[in-house]
Amino acid sequence: MPEIPLVPLHWHLPAHPACVRRARHAVTESLPHALRPHLGDDLSLLTSELVTNAIRHGACREDEDVIELVLWPADGHYWLAVSDPGTGKPALSHPDAASENGRGLALVDSLATAWTVRPRPTRGTSVIAGLSLRQGARPDGAVGRPGPPARPCPHCLTG
Repeated sequence: MPEIPLVPLHWHLPAHPACVRRARHAVTESLPHALRPHLGDDLSLLTSELVTNAIRHGACREDEDVIELVLWPADGHYWLAVSDPGTGKPALSHPDAASENGRGLALVDSLATAWTVRPRPTRGTSVIAGLSLRQGARPDGAVGRPGPPARPCPHCLTG
């Protein structure tokens, strides 16, 4: 009989800068406790960068546009997908030392084991990044189950 996978964790957030913190906490608090010391900081940073990019570049108006986050373990990784309604395709840039922006995807590229950009079937774009569980596995090889979701913020819809 095949192993039944966990149901992915899923959140919807308005395209509001105050929700970046909510997204970061929701995702890292959902990691199994045993993985938080090993994956928590990197996953938090990935979440911040991807959600910030989605708000800045993929959303048009705070009132209507929603950022979607999905977190799931599969194939020896924890995967994070951040989706927005925009049609642009994020790409790595190489800013000079004086630039104040443009380093987000370079950070994602250096942290993630693998990442990609995919168009959504109906509308929008998803950036998907994975962190290897090998850097966060318990000595017995188990990874545990996700913990409870973080408290909602007043701007965010619960997932």
